[in-house]
Amino acid sequence: MKVFSTSFPVRYYETDQMGIVHHSNYIRFFENARSQMMVDLGCPIEEFEKQFGVLIPIVSVECRYRHPARMGDVLTATASVVKSPMAKMEVAQTVVNQRGEVCAEGLVVLGFIDSKTFRPVRCPEVIVQMFEKLQ
Repeated sequence: MKVFSTSFPVRYYETDQMGIVHHSNYIRFFENARSQMMVDLGCPIEEFEKQFGVLIPIVSVECRYRHPARMGDVLTATASVVKSPMAKMEVAQTVVNQRGEVCAEGLVVLGFIDSKTFRPVRCPEVIVQMFEKLQ
């Protein structure tokens, strides 16, 4: 699958007193990469929700911390859909620093729900086809 990425500097408020990125921020970094993935595909999340009436909540997040990111680092967060989305979408994610060291990696599972009923639905077929073209 295609890997989507976005880069950004570590910001002061993301660090603790030792200048190390607080662990909770990696989940936000994952989110940044997934949002950029949808933009790069030509379907930003807010447009997806309006056009298809489907919300994409997080079902689960797995994150393994490998190397501390620090103040002054420039990080790159990546997102790659593991397999064609159906009722769920699995996204492999990483955060690496400018030296290529993996700071964190994980898997985020997303669901699809109807924006009016909040009942589970399948991924819209046009989106399934969009991801299948990337394989």
